[in-house]
Amino acid sequence: MAARRQSTHELDAADRNAMPDRAFAFPRLRKEPLNDATHVRNAIARFDQVRDATDAEREEAFRRIKRAAKRYGVDVTERRWQELGKPTATMKSSDKPRTPAMARRNQPRDEWSRDELYAEAKRRNIRGRSTMTKAELVNVLGGR
Repeated sequence: MAARRQSTHELDAADRNAMPDRAFAFPRLRKEPLNDATHVRNAIARFDQVRDATDAEREEAFRRIKRAAKRYGVDVTERRWQELGKPTATMKSSDKPRTPAMARRNQPRDEWSRDELYAEAKRRNIRGRSTMTKAELVNVLGGR
């Protein structure tokens, strides 16, 4: 009989995929699971690292974290989500671009690096991308 990983609090891909959206602090992004005290503490610690979340989603995530913290006996001293993490004065964590390609979306693709082109091709699930040259990636992704 195989032993469960109850004591390590690890989630493998199958466990994580089986969880409903409502089990995450950020349901749309499926980020920061809230299934035990360890994961709640982790969600608090990494709150400002979640990218591509709106302020409304952060507000809801903070409410979800507080409910889960109460359920699992985790102390939360912060009163507002803005108190979590360390965003800089000039950039909130929600302002960070999702990918390098998103940061450069207004530039012609022939000005992107090959790595940025590859990441965009991977995001679009373009087959054969790993063997393509920069010029081929630009061509398959379109000039703009």
